[in-house]
Amino acid sequence: MASTSGVAEQPWYVALLGLAEHFRTSNPPNIRLCIHCLQSILNFKPPPHIESRTHLQLGNILLTHAKNVDIAKAHLEQAWTLSSNLSHIDDVRFESASILAQVITEKQEESSNAKLILLRGVDLSQQSPYWHCRLLFQLAQLYTAEKEWNAAINLLGRGADYALAVRSEYTRLLFMLSRGMIGLISKNIPCINDSMTQAGQLIESFSGSLLHKEYLKVFFLVLQVCHYLMAGQVKSVKPVLKQLQQSIQTIAHNHSDDDPLVSNEAEMFQWLPKEHMCILVYLVTVMHSMQAGYMDKAQKYTDKALMQIEKLKFMDSNPLLSSFQMMLLEHIIMCRLIMGNKSIAIHEIFQACHVCQQQPRLFTTHGSQIHTLIGLYAMSMNCMEAAEAQFKTALKMAGGGDLNNFINLNLAIVYLRTNRHTELLGLLEAINPETIPSGSHTIKAASYYVKGLQFFFQANFSDAKRCLRETLKMANAEDLNRLTSCSLVLLGHIFLSLGNTQEAMNLVTPAMQLAGKIPDVHVQLWASSLLKDLYRQCGDTVNEAEGYRMHTSFSQALLKDHFQSSQMSEHGIIQWTDGPCPFHLSSSSSASSAML
Repeated sequence: MASTSGVAEQPWYVALLGLAEHFRTSNPPNIRLCIHCLQSILNFKPPPHIESRTHLQLGNILLTHAKNVDIAKAHLEQAWTLSSNLSHIDDVRFESASILAQVITEKQEESSNAKLILLRGVDLSQQSPYWHCRLLFQLAQLYTAEKEWNAAINLLGRGADYALAVRSEYTRLLFMLSRGMIGLISKNIPCINDSMTQAGQLIESFSGSLLHKEYLKVFFLVLQVCHYLMAGQVKSVKPVLKQLQQSIQTIAHNHSDDDPLVSNEAEMFQWLPKEHMCILVYLVTVMHSMQAGYMDKAQKYTDKALMQIEKLKFMDSNPLLSSFQMMLLEHIIMCRLIMGNKSIAIHEIFQACHVCQQQPRLFTTHGSQIHTLIGLYAMSMNCMEAAEAQFKTALKMAGGGDLNNFINLNLAIVYLRTNRHTELLGLLEAINPETIPSGSHTIKAASYYVKGLQFFFQANFSDAKRCLRETLKMANAEDLNRLTSCSLVLLGHIFLSLGNTQEAMNLVTPAMQLAGKIPDVHVQLWASSLLKDLYRQCGDTVNEAEGYRMHTSFSQALLKDHFQSSQMSEHGIIQWTDGPCPFHLSSSSSASSAML
């Protein structure tokens, strides 16, 4: 560590610093002696700029190697306090501010302290473009975590203006796209439209590095795909998703490990590492496949993404990887349940809990999803009481929005299947397709289906048909294959109940074909049962026998899996609604921990 200070060149300082670095980089590192050397520097009562730098070094070492957060925090506080009143040591001043704010946030202490430190850092860093932008991003991230959407949006707008002033079009676009992302999360439509329209035009005319342009394009396209998927526009998103997949291939096939050469220090940012971008594209592809009802495709891309995450976790402890892993597991568990693989689903629910155990913050952000998945599993096992308890737990933890709507729709199905009319009445307003608080085409189509199901159970066939035809119209418009197959088979059931066998046949046959493509074993079981009855009524003994064979085959496969799942110790998780996760129920608990 070179310095122009006369004191810095004193033999005791140079020697102790050199020794500390030697011990740190030894193989294996001797962190205890490294810390001892750095502490010895402080015994010499060095001047403030050396003292603050040494406190920063100690804080970093203790955080990275000793995991002693409290002592590390004390050193970082010292570094920040000393350096914030000194000039010419910007690296110490702003790095200590950034890391200290991060430690306070991770320790879940009073976040207002972290905000004050970052705000002071932002004020002091006007002449240091890299640090000014970095601290703005960090502060915006903190506001976002606390759902202070407007503060985050305003701060990112301020960052975009600053980047323009220091002539960095690339970083300006990063700020604008981040602003669009917060708008998307908070459902601030004017903010999304404003940010995305402007950013889209600027990316088209971007004249910087080609790799930077591709990074920006991937960020932009991911936001577009998520916007479409949140709106349930599964068919409309296809061309954008294809563009995104082409863009990530361009980046992935760029064999240069070097980042673009940067001459402007305000451009020393990357939205995500290349490997993380690839996983993210797999994830949005899985989300699309799941909504569209392509379970095989969802499974294929989930496997690829999870393998990539496993490889990266050996070298990279970025918590974002665990978030990606959680979202992939959430989607694949739903696929398993649709495909009739309950025993695999319950095993993967525990796998998701293990991921959360390693990153406890994820239990806060994904707890509602985990209980929703357990509720769906319990429903598939006909444990309706447990399903209800899980959905109610999930609702308490959910932050509103479409997850709430999804849980309520499934809770309504539980009440319909158990003849709980009073409880169902209490939900009707929340799931009414005319008033459901959702901008999602898929959720609205699903609410028409549940309403149709309610009328079917009441033997009000004319209203049931009206609702199901609305579902079909909406599902066909956006290729929502699973909703289409469910609506067709229920309409077929209605026409069979009304004695109109021909119309029933015209509906159940395509329902069976579509369910086979998904594949949705429960709809196949339902459709094969109806076909068997329809062929019998038509006097078609050959096809009746085939229908009977199919129904028996699906029924036996589901019963076998049902029995296997009910015998697993993991099945007991359906009773967990409070307290820490019952990991002792996991038959492969230690294996899962080792694997993750």
